Amino acid sequence: MNPKALFSPIKVGKNLLKHRVVLSPLTRFRASPEAVPTDLMVEYYKQRSSDGGLLVSEATFIDRLAGGYPRAPGIYNIEQIEAWKKVTSAVREKKASIFLQLWHLGRTGSKFLNPNGEQIVSASAIAIEGKNMSGGDYEVPHALEIDEIKAIVEQYRQAALNAVNKAGFDGVEIHSASGYLPDQFINSSSNKRTDIYGGSIENRGRFVLEVIDAVVEAVGAERTSVRFSPGSAIQGMQDDTVEETWGYITSEIQKKHPQLAYLHFIEPRANFMSDVDTPSPDSLKSFRDIWQGPFITSSGFSTARDHAIDFAEKTGSLISFGRAFIANPDLPDRLQNGWEFNKYDRSTFYSNEAKGYTDYPFYDNKN
Repeated sequence: MNPKALFSPIKVGKNLLKHRVVLSPLTRFRASPEAVPTDLMVEYYKQRSSDGGLLVSEATFIDRLAGGYPRAPGIYNIEQIEAWKKVTSAVREKKASIFLQLWHLGRTGSKFLNPNGEQIVSASAIAIEGKNMSGGDYEVPHALEIDEIKAIVEQYRQAALNAVNKAGFDGVEIHSASGYLPDQFINSSSNKRTDIYGGSIENRGRFVLEVIDAVVEAVGAERTSVRFSPGSAIQGMQDDTVEETWGYITSEIQKKHPQLAYLHFIEPRANFMSDVDTPSPDSLKSFRDIWQGPFITSSGFSTARDHAIDFAEKTGSLISFGRAFIANPDLPDRLQNGWEFNKYDRSTFYSNEAKGYTDYPFYDNKN
């Protein structure tokens, strides 16, 4: 299959891309215990950079209380900013562009990961059902007061300034997907508020739209983007009116910020742990029809090469690859030339070592 559309140029924000193969934001836990990016991360992002390509960084904490997963990076202090500069410089040497994904865990975190045992927060005091990664019960979060919500919006603004103006990123991607804080406000299952941030679709969408407004004001629309996962059930998410909810949010972004760099949508998958991707029905068409700017589609492409190529051909979408990009630092070349993919090793996704991170080979086309 000829990947013509996948390798056609497109302007994303201030960046002219030469192809539409995007590195998906991938949590890899290779930062230091102090949440500072490491030299190993510099090499990882450099390896996956290509001329005219776009990388989205792993999710990065906007504040010390935004989440404390061990060895996930932050962008809230000078040590982190200086370390991220090494990453952006390495990416720029390869003539690629990189956006930093801004992250707040909300109720998916734990007080035991906070510096002084502070209670986790969310839209409402509703815990995630089931067991957490440690096998225990999820904690009941503190329902944020309005002044606390405004303070977190400011944290997003400052994190965007740190990323773009200080660390050298081309832009930022607001993580409003996968059950994290902005998603907790959007979904009706996790938001039972009765004030201006709850109830109606307009109210449940208010928080993420305020974050977008703040980030756009700080760094400009062309350096701002956002990721959504409508209809996803991950981490306790459920919404009663998926099409209407994200249709409204998308329409508001189109109306207020048509110059936003891109929108990044995740196609729901039945099983995120599956290593066989079965192409799912296109559930994102209605949102693509609303949004007139660059659109990135994510999820389910890593073991479905022909589907990715065909989807880009039919929709013009940029395609975000996760697992395939982990194992193939030269993924754009492999897609363009039809070269075989390296197989990924899931057991190394969240370790702290070079194994399974920077030791995957580039394709040797001399053999």
